[in-house]
Amino acid sequence: MDQDLRAELLARCEEDQRVRKAVRIQPGLHREIPDDVKEMLRIDAASTAWLTELTDRIGWPGRTLVGEDGTHAAWLLAQHAAQERQPAFLELLRAAVAAGEASATDLAYLEDRVRVFAGQPQLYGTQFRHDDHGLRPEPIEDPEHLDQRRASVGLGRFAEYEAQMRRRR
Repeated sequence: MDQDLRAELLARCEEDQRVRKAVRIQPGLHREIPDDVKEMLRIDAASTAWLTELTDRIGWPGRTLVGEDGTHAAWLLAQHAAQERQPAFLELLRAAVAAGEASATDLAYLEDRVRVFAGQPQLYGTQFRHDDHGLRPEPIEDPEHLDQRRASVGLGRFAEYEAQMRRRR
């Protein structure tokens, strides 16, 4: 295991979460991007560049190389990466999951994120938006089989997840 790489991934993940917890979204229109959002965008851009360089060099950092927490940290950076880079990270993560080197649950979240950004319905119901009608899921493909798809990747029932998301807001 590459402990230095694992430590770098975990540190970047911690910074990602620190800056997100500090962001305070204010209702209404802003003429300027608030400083806390600028900081989050700066961190995301730096992490995207770093993860791109890493994956170009070694591929997806999987369990064998960086441990379960390290590969999960890489997923979180990919989840918050620039939209144009996410499809490439998705392909690498798919291969890692197929090889048993990453989590199918993490893959489901990134799959949904990429699909939503591409204007497609999500498969696993992991992506929500907050609008004038409150918090609601992005469109979902074949909702009748949603819980079966969720179970296949280790996710719980959608109704429970949706209730949990609403409680967070």
